[in-house]
Parts: sequence; C-alpha cells; structure tokens
Amino acid sequence: MNLAWRDVRHNLFRFVLTCLGLSLLMTVVLAMIGIYNGLIADALNIVRAPKADLWVVEAGTQGPFAEASRIPGETADAVSRLHGVTAAGGVTYQTVETEFGGAALRLYVIGHELGRPGGPQTIAEGRALARSHFELVADRKAGMRPGDTVRLGRNRFTVVGLVEATTNSAGDPVVFMTLADAQVLQAQLAPPAQRVQALRGAVIESPTTLAAVVARLAPDADADAVAESVRRWKHLGAMTQGQQETLLLQSVVDRARRQIGLFLGILMAVSAVVIALIIYTMTMEKLKQIATLKLIGAPDRVIVGLIVQQSLALGLAGWGFGLALILLIKDGFPRRVVLETGNVMMLGAIVVVVCLLASGLGVRAALKVDPATAIGG
Repeated sequence: MNLAWRDVRHNLFRFVLTCLGLSLLMTVVLAMIGIYNGLIADALNIVRAPKADLWVVEAGTQGPFAEASRIPGETADAVSRLHGVTAAGGVTYQTVETEFGGAALRLYVIGHELGRPGGPQTIAEGRALARSHFELVADRKAGMRPGDTVRLGRNRFTVVGLVEATTNSAGDPVVFMTLADAQVLQAQLAPPAQRVQALRGAVIESPTTLAAVVARLAPDADADAVAESVRRWKHLGAMTQGQQETLLLQSVVDRARRQIGLFLGILMAVSAVVIALIIYTMTMEKLKQIATLKLIGAPDRVIVGLIVQQSLALGLAGWGFGLALILLIKDGFPRRVVLETGNVMMLGAIVVVVCLLASGLGVRAALKVDPATAIGG
C-alpha cells in the first residue's frame, strides 16, 4: 500500500490546485529562461546572418552594432581585392517605424548588395530579392505576407519573401532590401526638411555611405592577419566574426542580459522558498496521522517515504504542467522565447533537489512527533 498515493487521492482537489499554482510559477521561470536565451539568440542572429569571417568598419569605432560606423561605398571593392578575401559586400543597418495593417510597425532594415555577402541565407517562403529597387524580404514576425506592400520613406516596397527568427537585439523584425534602396532611405529627408537644409547650406550625407563591409575568407586564410592588413593599409577598423560576437554580448546587450539574469535568479529563489513552504505545511497538517502511524508501529522509512514521494510528485507535476503551458503560449510573447532542452532539464533537476531539501524539513518535523499525540487529540 502506497501511503503517499492514498493521501493524494484523499486530498485530490487540494493537491491538483497546489500543482496548478506551482505550474504557473514554473511557467514564469521557464519564460524568463526562454527570454534570456532569446535575447542572446536575437543579438547573435544579426551578426551571424551574413556568414561573414571579417567585419570592416570605420576606424576608431566598434562597428555598426555598438556605435555608428560610416565608411565610403567603394570600400567593399577595396576589401574584396585583399589577399585571402573571396567575397565582400557593403551593408547598412537602420531602424525605421512605419504603419502596416492600421498599426505602427517598427522594423530593422538591412541593406545589402545583390550577389554579395550580407543578405539572408535561407528564404522560408517566397523568393530572394531579384530586382534592384523596391523589393523586401521580411521576417515572419513583421506580420507581412508575400505580395504585401509597405511604405518606407517616400516609396512603397513589395514583400517578395519571408525569413524566420531574424530579429535584432531589441526584438524588432528584420527586413532586407537592396543596398541602393537602403542608402536612399537612410539619407533622404522629408521635402520640408530638405528645403530647410538647402537654405541653411547644410551638407547632406552621401547616399553611398556604408555601415560596414562583411567579407568571407578563403579556408586557408588567417582572419587575424587579414584584419591587421585592413587596419594597416586601408586605415579602417576590422574585427573577426568571433570578436564581433564577443563585443555584441559584452557591450550591446550586456546590461539587458544581466538584468534578465538577475530576475531569473530571484524567481528561482522564490520558487524554492514556495515549494519548501508548501511541502512543510502539508507535512505539518498530517502530524496527527503521522503520530498514528508511529503508534501502530510503522517504521520511520514509511513516514519518510510518504513525505519525500509527495514532495517529488508535487514538484515534478508542477514542473511538467509549467513546461506544457509555456510551450503552448511562448509563440504569443512579444519577445522570442527560446527553450533549450538542457535548460529545461536543469530546471527539472533543480526542482528535484529543492523538493528533497524541502522534504527534509518535513521529515525532521515528522520524526520528532510523539506517538502519544494520536491519543491526546
């Protein structure tokens, strides 16, 4: 006879209700883990999208993601002629806000040269850019479909293809357009503002400016040596792919990553305390029944098994229901939620450890019960 199972059946409604409460707590913990992973994945997604080995940026800057970088448009051709470089292309990055479907839509626009590094690697639906003007490839999160049109600047662009899971570190969906269109979008002013600038004699930024040049190297090329050549002979900044990723995590998203990590740590601590209190309270409510068991000669292992099994059942049921719930609703979050198997299993292991520690408090209280309590009322 399993006493833990019989006790659960006797108080089934309370047990299920407690499991549901714990599952909601586990859902929040898993959501924070997923948001933390999603923040890192989104940040690295942009820098990994071009499949580049080398990033060439303005001298004295940290590149297009950490700070502003402006280099001449002909830089891509100059970099492509360096020894060890197999392909190079200019790219621009900018954030724009427009209206689509009657609502405001914030987009991260990447301009790239057709046939050169910088564009999307895989098209999930539709086709890649084929015309030199007024076509877009958008992330699904933007809510667009192939054939839709959206106004950016003074022109309307047609969506010809879709990509998946391509957002910037702020969670804004990415759209790809040709470099020429992106440069015009970046440099053009509204007509009234353009007239004001012309009357003031202000110099309008050249529409051929690039944010960076991404280059792919030959398999036998040394990325550090090519980067040093760029810095020495081209008087530009250069970073390898690994350096760019490290900079992105340690500078651009570091504060947000640490803040989410802090919230996650607090939630884990709260979860441990809540589980411990629930299990301890459940044990204290059964002290008279435990005293009765001891009075009729039940060994200590039966009492210990009763408490430990119930605590593990409670914790694992809450973890399982929480996992099922977050898997159902994670696609509705504003930010991307990335749940990795290792993180989920680690949380399950932590729940088991917390339940065992919490049951230790209950076991200690149960073993100290005087059997005479069962008679004394």
